[in-house]
Amino acid sequence: MNHRSYQEVRLPLEEEPLALMCRLVGTGLFSPHVVYENGTEWSLAGGALASLRLTGQETVDLSSVAQWLARTPVTDWRVYGWAAFELGPVLAGAAPSGTDTVLHLIVPTDEVRTDGTTILIRSLDPERLDLLVRLARTGRSVADPTERIHLPLEDKGNYRAAVAAALVELQDDGPLTKVILSRRVPVPARVDLPATYAAGRRANTPARSFLLDLGGIQAVGFSPETVAEVTPDGRVTSHPLAGTRARTGSAAEDARLHDDLLSDPKEIHEHAISVKLALEDLAAVCDDTAVTEYMDVLQRGTVQHLASTVTGQLRDGYGPWDAFATLFPAVTATGIPKTSAYPLIRTLEGHPRGIYAGAVLTCDADGALDAALVLRSVFQQDGHCWLQAGAGVVRQSLPEREHEETCEKLRSISQHLVPARERPSGEIRPDALVDPG
Repeated sequence: MNHRSYQEVRLPLEEEPLALMCRLVGTGLFSPHVVYENGTEWSLAGGALASLRLTGQETVDLSSVAQWLARTPVTDWRVYGWAAFELGPVLAGAAPSGTDTVLHLIVPTDEVRTDGTTILIRSLDPERLDLLVRLARTGRSVADPTERIHLPLEDKGNYRAAVAAALVELQDDGPLTKVILSRRVPVPARVDLPATYAAGRRANTPARSFLLDLGGIQAVGFSPETVAEVTPDGRVTSHPLAGTRARTGSAAEDARLHDDLLSDPKEIHEHAISVKLALEDLAAVCDDTAVTEYMDVLQRGTVQHLASTVTGQLRDGYGPWDAFATLFPAVTATGIPKTSAYPLIRTLEGHPRGIYAGAVLTCDADGALDAALVLRSVFQQDGHCWLQAGAGVVRQSLPEREHEETCEKLRSISQHLVPARERPSGEIRPDALVDPG
């Protein structure tokens, strides 16, 4: 196979990375596209030189991903994409329940990356590269829209009843000790995603952020944690977050809630069992597993979480996709054990989650992989727009408190929804989104 190489140009960065990414996406010249913020690096992938879409019926493990990448006709690639929550049950051996895509990956034709100091522009087409260079050089400040969509967050479905039903299951002698139940909130207007990304990112403190239009799904998210981080030398890290209190904007009240979080037996128990399962997941493919940070408190937008860090070293014969497969989906968005939580989630929520509680990810040719947990996000698909948030239910849970927690999380994104300037012919139909809880 003849491999092609990206042509590259490096320029000084003369605007903030967030503004650069939103401006470039706003040109409409990148389709499909994925913007991914990973620490100090921001990257924009545009176009698809190669694409892989797997349904549940085509997926037993992720060995086909490595086979596909081996055929990729370009060197020094970076893969971008998403994994739906429903990939998890399939990897665990459950029979696939539909034909929807559970994993969508692309190798882009164009990339724009910035480390906060310079811009690296990559393209396979010299003329396209010249165009991208001109676009990158024409940075200009754009005023943020002031208009926002007002979105009531009170549950209009049966979320509290779903939590109560889960508590009945948790009282049984079965293995289930925790389940994360979520609810959808329909958005009554189409959202300007780049503008929402800009507004929301300035107000949030995410571990990762993303803006994408890939495979019929559009989304903006401010991820509070990573599912998996893999370095080229095989070091694997995951950051489970479980246990939540609000951030109110009052320093005194936030400090009180911080202390309350650290002393709440329910929240501590929920966090501890989540860390234990994350370690067990890592041990399937790693040696030298350890908890390197335990039960810190991290601020994530409108909430604060108990947070820990677990690490391990990949054993010989395992690669980044094995690490991702064993950790996916995040224990903090599923339940304990995961296999017992899957059917209960599907029964009580009543619909597939799609990429909510799944992952947006990148993987590099050198073996580095980074996967963000899809939470604190807004989604648009098939003429519908919605938010979604969940809470961890354990035996000590109270339905009213779990509902309140979903509201606290939803505010990280709901306060920053910018309406689209023009409504396309495909009208958003929020009434068609039934909130089953």
